[in-house]
Amino acid sequence: MARERRQVTTIRVMTYNVQHCRGGDGCVDLGRIAEVIAEGAPDLVALQEIDAGSDDDQLATLAKRLGMRHYGLPRRGANAFLSYYPLRGIQEYDLGDGGACLRGDADLAGKRLHLFNLRLAPHLGGRRQQIAKLLGPDVLGAASVGGPTLVMGDFADLILGAGNFHLTLVLRKARRPLWNATYPSCFPVLGRDRAYLRGELRVVDSSILRSAKVRQASSHLPLILTIQITDPRSYLRVEQLTTGRMKTAPG
Repeated sequence: MARERRQVTTIRVMTYNVQHCRGGDGCVDLGRIAEVIAEGAPDLVALQEIDAGSDDDQLATLAKRLGMRHYGLPRRGANAFLSYYPLRGIQEYDLGDGGACLRGDADLAGKRLHLFNLRLAPHLGGRRQQIAKLLGPDVLGAASVGGPTLVMGDFADLILGAGNFHLTLVLRKARRPLWNATYPSCFPVLGRDRAYLRGELRVVDSSILRSAKVRQASSHLPLILTIQITDPRSYLRVEQLTTGRMKTAPG
């Protein structure tokens, strides 16, 4: 029997909690955040705590400066995506107790990748319930989530990391640098910003930006992953989007 040939697709992703684009100096500076993202050269960015849809639309401004499409719901402190690839199926999930998750599906050379952009709240009991909802039948357990899946964002770990055991039972923790702390940026001791995988995905490179400019831009450091998708199945291509405007979907 002939062996099934797998074609590999590679994508570079970043997860970055920008904290309303307010840096350690107390200044809101979108140009500084845009420079940090450009330095990491990602194909796709999962942003947390970005202000969108207001008169001062940080998300739209970043997208314009970087030449990327933007996706998310119009609100203050939202989760959102910036991407050079068109995304579809944008949907937000309320995980309770301040936790939120934004889903988007990307089509990469005929391979479907499910993306989940996560921001948990740092409460012991609440965080455990948020993770249970994330892993439940309405989010990651939904019938529509059948292909390679990447879950990334701010996991808001306390020292005890409530709920992490259940995460690792269902998902694989993505490879990170040996010193993987990302928070607080001025003196990082906690690896709050990370990613988990499911399906035919492999991390071939990981890095955390740590320059003085990056440490000043936000209270979080951005994590960058280069991921290979080796799923042999093919999918219908996502229709090309003709505009970069924010896409709103019911939560």
